[in-house]
Amino acid sequence: MMVEDSPLERLASGKYLLVTTFRRDGRAVPTPVWVVRDGDSLGVWTVAGSGKVKRIRNRADVLVSACDVRGNPSGEQFPGRAEILDAEQTQHYRGLLAGKYGLFARLGLLGSRLRRGRNGTVAIRIILT
Repeated sequence: MMVEDSPLERLASGKYLLVTTFRRDGRAVPTPVWVVRDGDSLGVWTVAGSGKVKRIRNRADVLVSACDVRGNPSGEQFPGRAEILDAEQTQHYRGLLAGKYGLFARLGLLGSRLRRGRNGTVAIRIILT
């Protein structure tokens, strides 16, 4: 008998995660991002001043699902709680991204650091609820 993967394992093993955040008026804003697993949580990386960071600061509940690069969902949605991480934790997530996505991540991380500086991006931890 085969044991089915947990939602956390399925979402973390995919190439992209659709993170849906919510505006103050309740409207949903879905965004495809790279995803890594960090223990019992999912991790994503983004520009520090992005809309999703602002929305998470106002409202930490999110919905997540597997998706393709264009953000087309390819699986069930799961509720979660998002948290913006500090500089040290963000650096840890950069390492996880480089390990999972290889050269593409390394180039993206380098380009982002050159454009925005080391503090121009943040990591977001998502715990499924």
